[in-house]
Amino acid sequence: MSKLSPPEVRAATSQERDWVLSTIEVAFINDPVMRFCWPRAKEYLTGIRHVANAMGGKAFDHGSAYLAPGFSGVALWVPPGVHPDLEPIGALMVETIDAALHEDLFGMLGEMAAFHPEEDHWYLAQIGVDPFFQAQGVGAALMKHALARCDADGTPCYL
Repeated sequence: MSKLSPPEVRAATSQERDWVLSTIEVAFINDPVMRFCWPRAKEYLTGIRHVANAMGGKAFDHGSAYLAPGFSGVALWVPPGVHPDLEPIGALMVETIDAALHEDLFGMLGEMAAFHPEEDHWYLAQIGVDPFFQAQGVGAALMKHALARCDADGTPCYL
């Protein structure tokens, strides 16, 4: 992969789920919001993997979990008519995030939910690039690949 040619994106297989989730873990290791939720490494590594899988794991069942070469970047797109399992996500967050943060965190998530579209749409549950490969067009290639699918079927997407 070079800066001159964008990486080729392909659908991930269900056998690659663990590596895809590992890429998400690495991609968000320094993310301020994620580390606010899970400040200690043990909490983060436990929480992010399970929440990412609950939010976007259905993408594997629908051929819409995408990856760039070498797991340098990944994206989990949930297709129209398919929804994340919100109940387990809430339970996972309660179990893995400090109780002192719950009111603010769940309040913010409630405010975000008010803007979630009601019509069928593609939902980008997770996108992340390994920090070693950032600024090389990996994220852009992942977005371009998925948005071409959205454009082809004329369905809106929600990021």
